[in-house]
Amino acid sequence: MPDLIHDGDSAAAVSSLRSAVMLLSRRLKHQRVDESLSPTEMSVLGTLARCGSATPGELARKEHVQPPSMTRIVALLEAKGLVRLEPHPDDRRQKVVSQTEQAEAMLQESRSKRNAWLTALAEGLDEDEWETLRKAAPVLEKLAHL
Repeated sequence: MPDLIHDGDSAAAVSSLRSAVMLLSRRLKHQRVDESLSPTEMSVLGTLARCGSATPGELARKEHVQPPSMTRIVALLEAKGLVRLEPHPDDRRQKVVSQTEQAEAMLQESRSKRNAWLTALAEGLDEDEWETLRKAAPVLEKLAHL
């Protein structure tokens, strides 16, 4: 592993990667199906889709927000019919948050829209660039989950 702090080429690559990922992320966030949901609400639904049901406290940790904030987010999503609260199987004081079928359908539509947008963008790449991007995708995925 190169010393990223002292290697000028690596430091420049890291800076370029950070900038590109942030810009692409912002552009992807604008490709939403439901404009009434905040990016945070969409993120919570995405976490539920990836990780399954969770308590509000677990969701707060996964989303890096304070528990009172997550309680408000969950209440908003419940009011919109996108999540349901059920009793915790082991702790009656707790609730478990699950996404509804409506949320699943909305997330699928959102993924399809974003994938179509990104596919159209990628059509501007040449074959070598596309091959490089395909090889980089698993590495970027790994970085996202470290």
